[in-house]
Amino acid sequence: MKYDFDKIINRADTNCVKYDLRKQVFGNPDVLPMWVADMDFETPDFVRKAVIERAEHPVYGYHFKDEPYFQSIAGWLKRRHQWEVPTEWMSFTPGVVCGFTMAVMAFTQPGDEIIIQPPVYPPFHHAVSSHGRKLVYNTLVDRGDGYEINFDQLAEQAKTAKMLILCNPHNPVGRCWTRNELLLLGEICLKNHVLVISDEIHCDLVLPGYKHTPFATLGHQYAMNCITFHAASKTFNLAGLATSTAIIPNENLRKTYVAYVEDMEAHLGNIFGKVSTQAAMTYGDEWLGQLLDYVQGNIDYVSGFLTANLPKVKFHKPQATYMMWLDFNGYGLSEEELWQKMTQEAQLGFNRGKDFGEAGSGFFRINLACPRTTVEEAMRRLKAVFG
Repeated sequence: MKYDFDKIINRADTNCVKYDLRKQVFGNPDVLPMWVADMDFETPDFVRKAVIERAEHPVYGYHFKDEPYFQSIAGWLKRRHQWEVPTEWMSFTPGVVCGFTMAVMAFTQPGDEIIIQPPVYPPFHHAVSSHGRKLVYNTLVDRGDGYEINFDQLAEQAKTAKMLILCNPHNPVGRCWTRNELLLLGEICLKNHVLVISDEIHCDLVLPGYKHTPFATLGHQYAMNCITFHAASKTFNLAGLATSTAIIPNENLRKTYVAYVEDMEAHLGNIFGKVSTQAAMTYGDEWLGQLLDYVQGNIDYVSGFLTANLPKVKFHKPQATYMMWLDFNGYGLSEEELWQKMTQEAQLGFNRGKDFGEAGSGFFRINLACPRTTVEEAMRRLKAVFG
């Protein structure tokens, strides 16, 4: 089947964060919204069909996640990433952000140091600072041809830290960490008894030519020192259904984590999250292949346009995710001047880079999970103001 990613979907007036909060976030209700990391594509037909069939049953009472549900996830991880995951390692969480936030609460104490690697997804910051833990910044380094981990700094920081929250692949810089990079990070964390929380929500969005390495596949000792979070939400546009999976090979860590989630009464979730995830994990391979080709086309279009028309905007082509991380520091404008020009003159709603940490100052994150015509219009607006 050929899926149509060019189709325009009207998402306004659906309580949609990306569209219906534009005035509150950007001070301009008319910005072209390319910020929140969900897609403007239709959720796949096979997922919608499964949800509609379940919705036709007249009772939406309490439910549980059965073995076929977890087996669908295990089958997906084996097919897509060659990762054999026993279903007993898996535990439901109501979203990846909620999941790793509960891991922070379950395995650290107020005042403990937790390492994150900015510029990084804003909830990484909030999960630590909002709960009395101390943020430690292992800031990524742009070497000119892409971002790298500062391992020398990490080795010092790990001596006093309790946890590292890893973004694998990385949002927003789009790095798909190599096995060797992950091994070096894992060695540092093992040596210093630093628990690795690996957010792998973007692992299925690795672009053509690259490969995702699940942290837990590095070896037994690494698997015993990590908790991995996976979800179908980014991959299949299911973010509104608050469903994800914690994968915990270490039995002691798993018991502690599951007990904390149950104590928080966060272990049940909703019926439609279960149904949609199971359908996506079972039938989603062909759809995802076409999606990734389309997103790569959007990335190639933006890359070519910026190179030809806006050479002051610096960027690296992402290896994963459907976002691009654009550097506008070449214009010599202040953070506020850039924001005003982008939102009020260009009327573009991109994520402000500073929200990803101080290392993001002067940057914008742009979401390319949208029809090509949207991307083309965004580039026209950008050129008109910044060209």
